[in-house]
Amino acid sequence: MFEKEIVIDGKGHLLGRLASVVAKELLSGQKITVVRCEAIEITGSLLRNKMKWARFLRKRHNTNPKRGPFHFRSPARMFWRTVRGMLPHKSHRGQQALMRLKSYEGVPSPTDKMKRMVVPDALKVLHVKPYRKITLLGRLSSESGWKHAELVVKLEQNRIVKAQEFYMEKKAKAVIKAKAEKAADLGDLNSKLADFGYYVEPTAVGATKALFASAPAAPASE
Repeated sequence: MFEKEIVIDGKGHLLGRLASVVAKELLSGQKITVVRCEAIEITGSLLRNKMKWARFLRKRHNTNPKRGPFHFRSPARMFWRTVRGMLPHKSHRGQQALMRLKSYEGVPSPTDKMKRMVVPDALKVLHVKPYRKITLLGRLSSESGWKHAELVVKLEQNRIVKAQEFYMEKKAKAVIKAKAEKAADLGDLNSKLADFGYYVEPTAVGATKALFASAPAAPASE
């Protein structure tokens, strides 16, 4: 079943596993947004992944490096490139699938007000033993030339504070609503309405709504 857009929280996910699931969904026509790409994880130590990155950097155009391949430094673009490698991106079908993908560092607006999902098939806690070494994509990016890690951390701290305030306000409203529903007990009135032939249907807010069911019985004298 397709949804208008799926927002995935990248924290705690493995890079390759998450990219493979996302690529398959993109080819099926689903729009996907991945946030907090800096918290995506790669198996292996930081040194090992830095050596792999150095080998990747040596892949360049012999006569004019400006023609590519391009080595993206930001975590969001690293993830985007990983997904691109799992798509037939040179065909029209693959290009359209890639256009359905969005990736961000942090949780920018309006995704901060949307429900964020996880992918169980890609969670590190379910697929990697706890003693294995792990590298954060954000740290690998920072040591490869990405310069905005501190800014993302600052924006995330501000977002978390606002989210906590919103949660406390929502919790207080829920308590008030529960008290109002409890105080809106119209049991006596409902029984009287039933005597006159009305069917009483409970509403969502805990009040009642009377629907006319049948005409009241005529007096015996008539």
